[in-house]
Amino acid sequence: MSLGDGASGGGDREYGGVGQTRTRLPDRGGDVYGGARRSRSSSRGLVTVVGVVVLLIAAIAFANRGGGDSSSDGAHGKSTAAPTAASGTHPVQSKTNDIPSGFAHDEQGAQSAAANYAVALGSTGMFDTNQRHTIVDAVYAPEAATARLSDLDRAYSDETFLSNIGLNKDGSAPNGQTFISRIVPVGTKVTKYSSDSSAVEVWYTSLFGLSGDASTNPVSESWYTTTYQLKWLDGDWKVTDYTQKDGPVPVGRDQRASTADDMTKAVEEYGGFTYAR
Repeated sequence: MSLGDGASGGGDREYGGVGQTRTRLPDRGGDVYGGARRSRSSSRGLVTVVGVVVLLIAAIAFANRGGGDSSSDGAHGKSTAAPTAASGTHPVQSKTNDIPSGFAHDEQGAQSAAANYAVALGSTGMFDTNQRHTIVDAVYAPEAATARLSDLDRAYSDETFLSNIGLNKDGSAPNGQTFISRIVPVGTKVTKYSSDSSAVEVWYTSLFGLSGDASTNPVSESWYTTTYQLKWLDGDWKVTDYTQKDGPVPVGRDQRASTADDMTKAVEEYGGFTYAR
């Protein structure tokens, strides 16, 4: 378990934990909140215009195409939807310590478990000792939780680490600032499956930082893919291990950064999801 080599150095800084996203926080000058805006490049503008035109042409062609070959998959009732399309299955209704639980004993259940566990492990609760223990006990298989909890406690209580990301020694945000750590899954994929184990990739975007006028670590966005090793245990999927890699990372749009007040309000007012395939 590592918090990242850049946690205490200059330049880009990283943090991370077991099952926890790592977020790069670039050094920035000036007031990011209050209207910082990426410079517009003529080449990016041209690419955007061309992309829109191509999409419009494709949409028109799709809308106007004829009946086609009657032997197509659609004609036989076979779904041509993308693998990550919604299945229509409802999310789980049960929770363990406010974390979704009781996932189906199939590939879809494994994907739903991995996505929900990623959200819990990437939350601000991991920076509070009591909440961290609750999350780890609910998400990890017992033997994995026992093996990792002491490492997690040391990592998340490291004063240098907490100072580098702008938090107080107890993991709380300074007065007048709001700590934001939220994972938003974009898609999931099963890479290995059996009745007693599964490997699921979760592609997600991560929001991390401090929202407030005095923040030196404004909320930034990062992209990662984490592969969770899951075990079917006592009627549910549980995490036994994980690996993480950067990306895929989309091209950023030319949008004005929101104010600290808008960012804080959004995080307070928009709740998270219970994820299902």
